[in-house]
Amino acid sequence: MDYGKYKYEQAKSRREARKRQKTMQVKEVKMRPKIEEHDFNVKKRNAIRFLEDGDKVKVTIMFRGREIVHSSLGHKLLEKLAREVHEISVVERTPKLEGHNMVMVLAPKRATGEGENNA
Repeated sequence: MDYGKYKYEQAKSRREARKRQKTMQVKEVKMRPKIEEHDFNVKKRNAIRFLEDGDKVKVTIMFRGREIVHSSLGHKLLEKLAREVHEISVVERTPKLEGHNMVMVLAPKRATGEGENNA
């Protein structure tokens, strides 16, 4: 077998694989702990749109000043969002307090659970 032809075929198959793959981005949705219901719904809609496009969503709750004392409000808000989008997403990283921000990462369900539909 011709080695040059073999190298060419390998490069060609790598190019084809790269062309078919979908790059996953991390989109961010930022909220405050005292967010109103309508504003929460707008942020939720944005998160759903990002997840349906196949991107991960990083949800950040920003605390200002003494709001950090009531970090449980932010945790409840993130849990509420996770409950409301659980049909299309999975929680990749649970809510965690990092400085004055609480962060949670959601990933689209179809990317992590492709084998479930075939079984």
